Amino acid sequence: MSIAKDILPYIPQRPPFVMVQTLERSDDSGATTQFTVTEDNILVADGFLKEPGLVENIAQTAAARIGYSCKQENKPVPVGFIGAVQQLKINRLPAIGEVLETSVLIKNQVFNATIVDGSIAINGDVIASCEMRIFVAG
Repeated sequence: MSIAKDILPYIPQRPPFVMVQTLERSDDSGATTQFTVTEDNILVADGFLKEPGLVENIAQTAAARIGYSCKQENKPVPVGFIGAVQQLKINRLPAIGEVLETSVLIKNQVFNATIVDGSIAINGDVIASCEMRIFVAG
């Protein structure tokens, strides 16, 4: 069951660059989101969500976790940016209509820097994963 069906209050991104739809889980250890690939997505070409969309999906899952936490504390949602992507592995690209379940697991968090392990699965099969360093402004 989703804890947030409207993701926009929790992330700084706005359409057409939103790559997550619902927040399924968020806690100190990480977060999980869902996202259905649509034909009109800005990062879809030839019927598939391309590699930058997968990376952004993981980043926005991490952003949703931070945004959800901030909203719980009545703080503004911060803007963050990807500092590095390492060990990116893409097994396949998702097609239009497929539902991505994306999870981030916090490996380390120091001041405004967070390192996460991110993975994207479709029907339980991992299609992409990476380690990502995210920096939050402010």
